[in-house]
Amino acid sequence: MTMGVPDEKVDCIVIGAGVVGLAIARRLALEGREVLVVEAEDSPGLGTSSRNSEVIHAGIYYPKGSLKAQLCVEGKNALYRYCEARGIPHQRIGKLIVATSDAELPILEGIRTKAADNGVADLEMLSRADVERLEPELEVAGALLSPSTGIVNSRALMLGLQGDAENAGATYAAGLSAHLVARSLAGGHGGKIPDVTYVKGNYFALGRRPSFNHLVYPVPEPGGLGVHLTLDMAGSVRFGPDVEPVDEVGYAVDPTRATPFYAAIRRYWPGLRDGELEPSYCGLRPKTNGLQFGDFDILADPSGRLISLFGIESPGLTSALALSDRVVQLVRTTNSSCFSL
Repeated sequence: MTMGVPDEKVDCIVIGAGVVGLAIARRLALEGREVLVVEAEDSPGLGTSSRNSEVIHAGIYYPKGSLKAQLCVEGKNALYRYCEARGIPHQRIGKLIVATSDAELPILEGIRTKAADNGVADLEMLSRADVERLEPELEVAGALLSPSTGIVNSRALMLGLQGDAENAGATYAAGLSAHLVARSLAGGHGGKIPDVTYVKGNYFALGRRPSFNHLVYPVPEPGGLGVHLTLDMAGSVRFGPDVEPVDEVGYAVDPTRATPFYAAIRRYWPGLRDGELEPSYCGLRPKTNGLQFGDFDILADPSGRLISLFGIESPGLTSALALSDRVVQLVRTTNSSCFSL
C-alpha cells in the first residue's frame, strides 16, 4: 500500500476503492494503463462495499432498458465466471420471492414478466406446496424461484480485484479525502450532476441457525426490496435492510428499529420468536431519485478528462465488472483520465 501520491504522471486516476472502483482499476491496469487509485479510508473496501448483503442479484426488478437491468445481468454472468476462475467463495444459492397472501400472487407474475424483459428467463413459479418442500418453515401462498441469484464473500472479491490491479501495475493511495477531490472536479459536468440523498439500510442478525437453504425476499416495496432473509457463506442468517432516509453518514444501528422487523418477517416466517433479533450492521445507499427508482448515472465530461458514476447502489456489487467495461469504453472514446465513484 502506497500511502502518498507518487510524483510521476499516471494515465488514469480512480477516486474511490470500493468494489466498483477496484473493478475499474483492475480493468484499466490490465489494458496496460498506469493507474492510481485514491481512497478516503485507510485501505480499499472499507466503506459501502463492506456493508452490503453480499447477494449476487439476478437482474429481476429493474425497468427494461435501464442501466441497472443491463449491467446487473451482464455483471452477474461476469462475476460468476470471475469467482470460479479465481476461487473466490460464492454459491448459487437461489432466491425465493414470496407472496404472503393470494392477493400478492399476481405481483409475482408481474415480476416474472419484468425479469424476462431483462433477459432473466429462468424464474419458476412455485405453489404453496412446492415452497413447503423447499423451505418447510415458510408459510406463504406461493413464490418465484430465482436459481441464478447467489451469494459471494465480498471481502475476498475485493481482495481479488485489488490483487489483479496491483499485479498489473496499479498503485493505491489512502487517506486523500476522495469525496473532496471529486467535488472539486465536478464542475465540468455542466450542471448535470444529480442530487444524491442517502438511505440507511439496517440489518439484524439471528442468534440461532434455522434450516433455510435459500434467500427469501418478500415482494418489493418503495425504496427497497423489503425486509428479506439472507445467508452468508458461513450459513449465518440476517434480515434487512429497512429504509431509513438520513442526512449524514453514520453506521450505528438503532436497536429499536427491530420492532417493525418482527411483523414483516413473520408474514413469511411465523417461527421467529420475540427478542431474537440482534443489531448487526447497516449500509448507506446513494439515491438519485429519493425513494423512487433511480438508475445508475454515468457522466463523461465534455473535456474528456472526467467520468463520474452516481447512484451506484444495489445492484452495484453484482454489476461491478460490467460497470468497469462501460467505463473503459468511455475512456477509449473520450481519453478521460479521472473517475469519480
